Amino acid sequence: MISLLKPIPQDQTYHDFADKRGWLGAPNAMDFWSNLPFVIAGVAGAVWLAQHPAPQFWIWMSFFIGVALVGVGSAYYHLKPCDATLVWDRLPMTIAFMSLFSGIVAERCHERLGLWLLVPLLIFGIGSIVYWRYADDLRWYALVQFGPMLVIPILLLVQPSRYIRTSELWIMLAWYVGAKVLETFDKQIFNCGHIMSGHSLKHVAAAIGCAWLIRALQP
Repeated sequence: MISLLKPIPQDQTYHDFADKRGWLGAPNAMDFWSNLPFVIAGVAGAVWLAQHPAPQFWIWMSFFIGVALVGVGSAYYHLKPCDATLVWDRLPMTIAFMSLFSGIVAERCHERLGLWLLVPLLIFGIGSIVYWRYADDLRWYALVQFGPMLVIPILLLVQPSRYIRTSELWIMLAWYVGAKVLETFDKQIFNCGHIMSGHSLKHVAAAIGCAWLIRALQP
């Protein structure tokens, strides 16, 4: 189905963020430093998981490691926003997206299926970034980012939970949706007082959503 769509090139205006102020030696400082919550959420999740092993341990550990790397990769990207640095932002995002999807499949559908899907999905996610970078076509990356977020709500509605708190997963998804809204209104939010931009707030909201998984995994 994706292959029937026209190629989606990277819009270069994507790199034109509202808040370009520098601080503490970093250009685009708020977009740079607002990635710290990702690192905190990822490390906190990995530490919690190591102390409270949950079912599908390695799937969830992969998710939290991916989240921590999102903070590093996104911070690097915002030092000099361009396609070349955006690769290192999106690569760890695919790890987080694919791990989350595998974990939900394992928890809601079949444990072995989720575990079996993890590595192929990670490879597919990374491959979508490689394909975009060399073909300038975002179709497969769009599937990686939005596909799981469309399927996961359906699984939450039709499949019973085995150990994850469903209400907490809905809250996690709500934070993700909120982050996308903030990202969409990057400049408008920044122009309301020039305190923080929508993109910086998007980082914080998305990181909170990632950290919320810790609550969902708690027995």
